[in-house]
Amino acid sequence: MGKTAAEIVKDLRAHSNPRNVAGMARFGISAKGALGVNIPILRKMAKTIGRDQKLADDFWKTGIHEARLLAGFIGEADKFTPRKMDAWAKDFDSWDICDQVCSNLFDKTPYAYDKALEWSKNEKEFIKRAGFVLMAALAVHDKKADDKNFEKFFSVIVRESDDERNFVRKAVNWALRQIGKRSRGLRHRAIEVAAELKSKDSKAARWIGSDAFRELTGEPKANWK
Repeated sequence: MGKTAAEIVKDLRAHSNPRNVAGMARFGISAKGALGVNIPILRKMAKTIGRDQKLADDFWKTGIHEARLLAGFIGEADKFTPRKMDAWAKDFDSWDICDQVCSNLFDKTPYAYDKALEWSKNEKEFIKRAGFVLMAALAVHDKKADDKNFEKFFSVIVRESDDERNFVRKAVNWALRQIGKRSRGLRHRAIEVAAELKSKDSKAARWIGSDAFRELTGEPKANWK
């Protein structure tokens, strides 16, 4: 019989590192409920536990930062409904939890494409970020998907490109770059979108477009306009 959630949380606390907690803010990570446990330790624990939705739910309910990261590593995608995904997304309070849950768990659910579109319109910073992180994760992980599944994201990227919030604009940029790397056709379209964003009357859009254009075309940074 495996360990209970309470026993595993006790193990997490044994790995706590106050110095790491103090340094989390430098990387824009919320220290609320954090123990300072390193990701490699969490991944090793997740590998030992295996996929277990019951434990994932128990970890999530603790509100402990690292327990929620661990929940994202061991959750079972087929046990999620759209409502359950929304419930977890509402708890996102840091970019690392948002990104790890979306790219290790939510992108494997059958609702990932719909949630990417839905969450991209949400006004809450980390839910909105989650929409674009899903786009990026799907572009990398969903190897069998048709390019048409990603073409619909371009208009959303343009629509939301003027959001100045740091964690949103970086996710929009990430989505554009990853979609553009998926295939020759998507790369061509992504470069067109990036060029369009470079000329918009929005600082965020220009940054998103310039950075994506540089990476997708190999343009030197000195040539940015």
